[in-house]
Amino acid sequence: MTEIIWTLQTLDLSAVLDILIVTAIFYGALRLALGTQAMPLLRGVLILMIGVWLITTILHLTALSWLLRNLLTALLVAVPIIFQPELRRIVEQVGRAGLALFSRRQRAGEREAIISEICQAAEKLSERHHGALIILERDVPLEAYISTGVPLDAMVTSELILTVFWPRTELHDGAIVIHDGRVAAAACVMPLSASHNLPDRQMGLRHRAALGISEVSDAIAVVVSEETGRIAVANGGRIIRHLDAGRLLTILGAFYGERGHVAKPAWAQWIERLRETVEKLGQALSHP
Repeated sequence: MTEIIWTLQTLDLSAVLDILIVTAIFYGALRLALGTQAMPLLRGVLILMIGVWLITTILHLTALSWLLRNLLTALLVAVPIIFQPELRRIVEQVGRAGLALFSRRQRAGEREAIISEICQAAEKLSERHHGALIILERDVPLEAYISTGVPLDAMVTSELILTVFWPRTELHDGAIVIHDGRVAAAACVMPLSASHNLPDRQMGLRHRAALGISEVSDAIAVVVSEETGRIAVANGGRIIRHLDAGRLLTILGAFYGERGHVAKPAWAQWIERLRETVEKLGQALSHP
């Protein structure tokens, strides 16, 4: 305790600024890694490194400690090679950061219109028993999954959604992703849920994909079952089933509409995002 108090007393403005910059760098790196294919590998490397470090520290294994120090140097060379696609996307996201923030503010008033179009499409898809998977991106970027599909960059309309998920079209398999108020791509591949506590063991691939993307990001997934025609919504690793158009409108309004995105001060948004990132990182590390 004395050492902690002494350290706090010796901190000056320069040291505090240094700590904040390093913290921001780690926070940004972890936030960009969440929701990408790099996260499982990064999680495995962290668990392995921490485990080996604890063993060498507790048991005083000199040779293993020397090997660990030398592996760190090799790891610095290997990381850019292993994570090359993710690093490229990070650089692209940084370059588009200012424009993305501006676009999101500019289109904030379109959320209710987007929800209305999705509900209209979901109701007709349900009546026709046409399967569909619609992903609504929120704060966590989904570029890694958008890149797996066919780029569209189109306005969100019920007619477009119905056309994409018509069974005889080439794009009906997979998901459409709505990014920055537009349909970014169709036929996108989503990660399947690895949960062993599914509400129904007979759920198809669309429902498992909806749960999967909601587990690795904060996205909202709307699913229409091809077999039963029932509508469901997945969010935060949970799925709400047996919905009609009216209940879907209410749920999307709460999760994605203006009511669910009340403007906050910049410092409050940073704190909220940091809290969410720490929680997701803890969940990822606790479920290897």
